[in-house]
Amino acid sequence: MAIKIKVRLMGVFRGLIGKENFNLKLEKSSSVREIVKRLVEHSSTELRRLLVDLELDDPRPNALIFVNGREISVLDGLETEVGDGDEVVFIPVSHGG
Repeated sequence: MAIKIKVRLMGVFRGLIGKENFNLKLEKSSSVREIVKRLVEHSSTELRRLLVDLELDDPRPNALIFVNGREISVLDGLETEVGDGDEVVFIPVSHGG
């Protein structure tokens, strides 16, 4: 059974996609890791570079990720399951020096 989740992108991520909110259709419930993979597969190379830390192959150094208002580090991290009607929010983390 297909499901639909709401994705919200903030800051620079929104600028790269060109919109703040969109629905993502999936064939079944998926992990946050799978949603990130889907997002970068169907987006620009620039989004992948800014969202995913290439050395770690992990988005967490570059983004705070929330599922239904809760940061994934207090859930199951990238293995947090996302189901029909859930909202996933990506907020960029600024690094400076």
